[in-house]
Amino acid sequence: MSSVFIFDAYGTLFDVHAAIARHCQLVGPDADRISATWRSKQLEYSWTLTLAGHYADFWALTERALDYALAQAPKVEKGVKPKLLESYFKLDAFPDARTTLKTLKAKGHKTGILSNGSPAMLKGAVEAAGIGGDLDAQLSVDVLKMYKPRQEVYRLVTDHFECKPADVAFASSNRWDVMGAVRAGFRAFWINRAKMPDEYADFPPAQTLSSLNALADIA
Repeated sequence: MSSVFIFDAYGTLFDVHAAIARHCQLVGPDADRISATWRSKQLEYSWTLTLAGHYADFWALTERALDYALAQAPKVEKGVKPKLLESYFKLDAFPDARTTLKTLKAKGHKTGILSNGSPAMLKGAVEAAGIGGDLDAQLSVDVLKMYKPRQEVYRLVTDHFECKPADVAFASSNRWDVMGAVRAGFRAFWINRAKMPDEYADFPPAQTLSSLNALADIA
């Protein structure tokens, strides 16, 4: 049985599309497409730069990705950019994130975040969501200057909690992140809220769950 429960931040605890959703009327009819492009480019930049042996922190990549998304929607008012960035810094937490963290802490488990986000980004999101009291650690890739799914990143968890990989339950909504966690020896759970098709068959999750609440029931 796992004693340490670790969560990806963006897309798992925090709704990455909430920033656009807050300003959807200002952004206009292309809001969903812009949000999807913003997210996909943010991740793409993290992977390609890591492969190239270069690092820029996640906030810089977030801004660059937004610039790209907005450049594809020239009719959107340019003044919306700072509003969107401010909203991204204080994203909404999914309701099941709050309840699950509280349940896990009440059961005596250690909890934490392992994220591509910069320390400042994680601090802003955790404070805005009011979940800091239910987290034992907020671990950022920034200390390593490389992004998930590099295996060095997942070792931040075992080093911090002084535990074995098998002691760690890792939850992420990102299938590629689950792949990395499985490769690291974690008991990995795919939080597939969007009912996406499976990938990375060689690295199957311990379970595929529709919400974080189901993870709390397993603990």
